[in-house]
Amino acid sequence: MERNDEHKAPLEEITLANDTGAGIVFQGRLYAENTFFNEESGALTQQKLYITNKGEQAYSVVTSTGQAKEKRAYLIKREGDLCKIHNGLFDVTVNAADLITAVKGLCGISSEMDCEELLKAGQETDIAVNE
Repeated sequence: MERNDEHKAPLEEITLANDTGAGIVFQGRLYAENTFFNEESGALTQQKLYITNKGEQAYSVVTSTGQAKEKRAYLIKREGDLCKIHNGLFDVTVNAADLITAVKGLCGISSEMDCEELLKAGQETDIAVNE
């Protein structure tokens, strides 16, 4: 669901810390975030999704367990049927359909579900969790 313009945060310069390479720097705004705690491992994980001024997505994952903290960041650019993913050190180009299939598999979602259904299922889950 797209927000109305009056509800969108202004663009700002954002730097995402990254343990695997250089920080990811861009002009953009926060789009969504999620935090969860795994009782078995004692890990607190915070995920943030940003929209850049160039129409790309930036994704940040910070996992903390006691004193240890792991920070990962990615810049994702869609180029037709391909997604170019940059982690601050390397660029990887993946077919967008294959990436969606991998995400669905990791999430345990039916392979017959199309992209629109996947996004709707994610939104419904997010709404249910936040009620």
